[in-house]
Amino acid sequence: QAQLVESGGGSVQAGGSMTLSCQASENLFRDCGMGWYRQPPGKEREFVSVIHAVGSIEYAVPVKGRFTISQDNAKHMVYLQMSNLKMEDTAVYYCAAECYAGVVWGQGTQVTVSS
Repeated sequence: QAQLVESGGGSVQAGGSMTLSCQASENLFRDCGMGWYRQPPGKEREFVSVIHAVGSIEYAVPVKGRFTISQDNAKHMVYLQMSNLKMEDTAVYYCAAECYAGVVWGQGTQVTVSS
């Protein structure tokens, strides 16, 4: 059974908005920091944003001010609200649980931003 399941990807025009969702298992959500990474075409996977287990939030510089990470503790959900999307935001987006034992990855969801 998958511990992290992303949804909400798709295609959007530049300047548009999109929200990604990640359903986490209870143990991951309780014990780990929850975040998002992305892998643009032909590039390495890169950090996007995280809510640490202590509650602090970080964003990568390219998305700061445009993306917002949030979570619903009751539903064990993590969200990534993306606005003013740019073509360079095109990537496979991965939900990640950053745990002491290592990182658990979701299966990824494609986000394509077109002009």
